[in-house]
Amino acid sequence: MKLVYIVIVNWNCWKDTVDCLESLLLLAYPGHRVVLCDNGSTDGSLAEIRKWAEGRGLAYAEYDAAHGAPGGGEAMDPRLVLIRSGKNLGFAGGNNVGLRYALGQGDLDYAWLLNNDTVVEPDALSFLVRRMEEEPGAGMCGSTLRLFHDPQRIQAQGGGHYCRWIGLPWHYGRLSPRGNAPDQRRAQKRMNYVEGASMLVSRRFLEEVGLMCEDYFLYFEEADWALRARGRFTLAYAAQSVVHHKVGTSIGTSSNPAKKSYLCDFFNIRNRILFTRRFYPASLPTVYLTLCGALLLRLLLGKWDRAAMVLRLLLCPAAKLAGMVPGPGTGP
Repeated sequence: MKLVYIVIVNWNCWKDTVDCLESLLLLAYPGHRVVLCDNGSTDGSLAEIRKWAEGRGLAYAEYDAAHGAPGGGEAMDPRLVLIRSGKNLGFAGGNNVGLRYALGQGDLDYAWLLNNDTVVEPDALSFLVRRMEEEPGAGMCGSTLRLFHDPQRIQAQGGGHYCRWIGLPWHYGRLSPRGNAPDQRRAQKRMNYVEGASMLVSRRFLEEVGLMCEDYFLYFEEADWALRARGRFTLAYAAQSVVHHKVGTSIGTSSNPAKKSYLCDFFNIRNRILFTRRFYPASLPTVYLTLCGALLLRLLLGKWDRAAMVLRLLLCPAAKLAGMVPGPGTGP
């Protein structure tokens, strides 16, 4: 049986993380271990997760990021590993801490990157592994993501399509009629990235392509990963692997500009520019044009701070863009 390391990143959302861990206890696939990376939480998350594990009678090991890779440094073989990242490293940085630990163990076959605000069906991992075994050329595989509070609605069928001309990804299946069965073959053919809320990657993929790029902090990491692997690995979709996603509980993610948190807005816009500059520079004129529209929309909504932020990003020199961070006092 293939061994899967399940990598989860927590940041100030221990209740969602515990819900996710509870669902993992019911997995039908026995060949797995859980690596939980805490990104410098300040809400007592680690204490609560320890309390949960002890209440469940689960043995666990705990490390800081420096000692968590490679190999952990202990002879025990825990099913749950807690790693203290020490600070908020973002989506890619937190997951990379867990991936380095898993690769350091030497026995990893697959890594399942799973958002902490998800609840998985018992056979979700079984179908992911089966699909990857059926598609030997695939390096990444996605699940059917359903909205946790409205499970008849699909968030994504495996992944989606990134449009280079406007600089935005579109999750495939998000407008599917309620209750419609996902079309695995069609979705897999159309998608050019895997949605990161549930993403199984192979050991060979990690060794040949490398870890996720940490320049983005939030958003676009999956598309970057898929593009770096283009020509070497294909993308797969396991339609029967069902994961329920609460969507943006920690960062205030929304597709509606009126409801987005400042952090969501900042990183989404900054990374549209950063990603386009990196991979599709010829598309910069049309991407900038759509962002001028985003600037106008925020002005019409009376969100002056957001409009000023968009303008700063549009005028930022390319060499300084990756280093730009939200201003002080701009929490979720």
